[in-house]
Amino acid sequence: MPAEVISLGCRLNLSESEDLRAMLAGEPDLVVINSCAVTGEAVRQTRQAIRRTRRARPDARLIVTGCAAEVERQALAAMPEVDGLVANVTKLDPRAWNIAPPQAAVRPKHTRAFIAVQNGCDHACTFCIIPQGRGASRSLSVLEALREVDRHMAGGAGEVVLTGVDLTSWGHDLPGQPGLGVLVAGILAEFPDLPRLRLSSLDGIEIDQQLFALLASEPRVMPHVHLSLQHGDDLILKRMKRRHLRKDAVRLVKALRQQRPEIAIGADLIAGFPTEDDRAHAANLSIIAELGIVHGHVFPYSARAGTPAARMPPVPPAIIKSRAAALRAAVASERAAWLQTLLGKPQEVLAERDGTGHAPNFARVQLAAGTQAGTIVTVTPTRIVEGLLA
Repeated sequence: MPAEVISLGCRLNLSESEDLRAMLAGEPDLVVINSCAVTGEAVRQTRQAIRRTRRARPDARLIVTGCAAEVERQALAAMPEVDGLVANVTKLDPRAWNIAPPQAAVRPKHTRAFIAVQNGCDHACTFCIIPQGRGASRSLSVLEALREVDRHMAGGAGEVVLTGVDLTSWGHDLPGQPGLGVLVAGILAEFPDLPRLRLSSLDGIEIDQQLFALLASEPRVMPHVHLSLQHGDDLILKRMKRRHLRKDAVRLVKALRQQRPEIAIGADLIAGFPTEDDRAHAANLSIIAELGIVHGHVFPYSARAGTPAARMPPVPPAIIKSRAAALRAAVASERAAWLQTLLGKPQEVLAERDGTGHAPNFARVQLAAGTQAGTIVTVTPTRIVEGLLA
């Protein structure tokens, strides 16, 4: 059997897994677990994936890479199912796998191309172990990023999504320390035929003036901002060692909406961070309506050994679960009301292979049978079916 890559965790891992599949395509009987270590639960899922894969492929060579292969190296190496580990920082280097560089590593065609232009992180959020798994922040040069975009466009991608561990820190390690806006502007200028450019999670406090202007007014930059918000209470944000306060997020979203009213806001939110009391939870809950968060990723806090937050007074698990459910319900309510406002309004939808597609604001839309994947079609939704416009 050809090489199989099983990807866990973030969009960056998904992007890197595509490169791994292309690079290792000629390696027989190889299974790679591209692991995640962002929380204790993520490590548990990595272990489950390893055991499940070994049962399904008893004769394959099973190699683990990704963040857990760094921060849990000894524990994973001791698992009898694991044949070896490859360091996260070298996993896309053919030499780490003892193979010859592929002559033409071509990814499978996708309607949306995820391009990792940044990796690693220089910050020290108290709940996060990712800097230990991915190292210091490092950026693709503008030229390298343009080459990646060109490669994906040649493969038929209708939308480019820029990703990274800390995407808005792109350029801080490059000569002149350019902001992410420089890269976005460069891509748009170099590829006038690129119809859609989207950004993955952004640290709002790091959005530079040029990037803000592009998000606020450039039609080819999708009206969809997903913020690495984490919480709505200032004291909890300080204990997380985030660099923004609630007012900073409110000010940013208000300014964006003043210039681009149709912009859709997404956010990551953590429920039950250590020391979170009822007042702090109420602040976390209320920011959903204040910002109009319609694309919410809610994470119940999961202690990660080796992080400062793991030593803080914990919130009982039952309360964490209840608060996470409340946050999800609040996001669902905002989203339902928002979807109603889109009915009867034409949406330019990029068709995907599963019969759905995304509008520029990232609303998911059910498409007519037979719609060709990769095409952009105009849909005027008239109803909402199981959370999808139709």
